[in-house]
Amino acid sequence: MLAVIRLRDLFAVVMLFGIYSFLTAALFVTLNAVDVAFTEAAVGAGIATFLMLSTLALTVRREKVRRKRTVIPLLVVTSIGATLVYGTFDMPYFSDPAAPLHSHVARHYIEATEDEVGVANLVTAVLASYRGYDTLGEVTVIFTAGIGVLALLGYRKRSGKP
Repeated sequence: MLAVIRLRDLFAVVMLFGIYSFLTAALFVTLNAVDVAFTEAAVGAGIATFLMLSTLALTVRREKVRRKRTVIPLLVVTSIGATLVYGTFDMPYFSDPAAPLHSHVARHYIEATEDEVGVANLVTAVLASYRGYDTLGEVTVIFTAGIGVLALLGYRKRSGKP
């Protein structure tokens, strides 16, 4: 990731992000999260890389170097990062058997999913039934973002109009 920050060649940055997405998808496969791996490969390495390359085709390949450096972006990122880290202090420890997830929700999903939903695959049942509205919302956000990007890429300046 440090290479991505230091590079000024935007094409190389897009390629590094694509490679990173493929490696992340491979990691998810090794963790037996094939559904997440498919999503990462399709969205992260596929669509995102295509859209970034399409954007590069309409702009310049090299990033312009700014002479004046400001401290404000660093302060904003540091304060947001510190706030996010502070928010994790109230979380249960990783794999804590006394965590609410392990004592209430997970047991119910494992024991009652097939009877309540009628689907043998636990991941499919959770995403499509228990969290159906959440999944629909995520799909709507991705669809809207895709339409917005396509609208921006398809915008052509007409003669005499900005």
